[in-house]
Amino acid sequence: MNIENIFKEKYILASKSTRRRTLLRQLGIRFRVVVSEVKEVELNYASPEKLVRHNSEIKAKAVAEKFNDKIIIAADTVVYLDGFVFHKPKDNREAVKYLKTLSGRMHTVYTGICIINTRTGEEIIDCEKTKVYFRELTDREIRYYVENYNPLDKAGAYGIQEDFGCLFIEKISGDYYNVVGLPLTRLYKNLLKLSNK
Repeated sequence: MNIENIFKEKYILASKSTRRRTLLRQLGIRFRVVVSEVKEVELNYASPEKLVRHNSEIKAKAVAEKFNDKIIIAADTVVYLDGFVFHKPKDNREAVKYLKTLSGRMHTVYTGICIINTRTGEEIIDCEKTKVYFRELTDREIRYYVENYNPLDKAGAYGIQEDFGCLFIEKISGDYYNVVGLPLTRLYKNLLKLSNK
């Protein structure tokens, strides 16, 4: 697909994430949201890369079944440290546990993306990873964050792009937007690979 066609196309975003919607709007990509109702796999022993690729694929395929003339975009993000996959915490207690574990450590954020062109049957599955370095957090900072913000809708219980959570991070190595939830450069490169049909 050429650059002009990427921005003329109207996509289907198979995600309820407000952050992903914001990022696509930032790019100037036209889309509407159709949320996939499939249940994500949450296997902590699976390779994080395989896991996010799989979850993004099942989300995209579930939505693609409803269309024959659209391009579907789906994504899945997790945090990974010491062989453990951090999904969205189930409650505040788990959010506190996650943040204490990440405190003072480097972890890796993985986002899988799946793009399906329902006109041609083309399917692209890819993954981006970014290293994130947390400073040492105090118990008071963790409690304040969990009580005053919403860690339950974020992989790893924090957000880099908004609120107090951005102050947990000393530096990152890799794609910032990947940590937000959608690696924009990788998405763009993969959209270029699609045919124009």
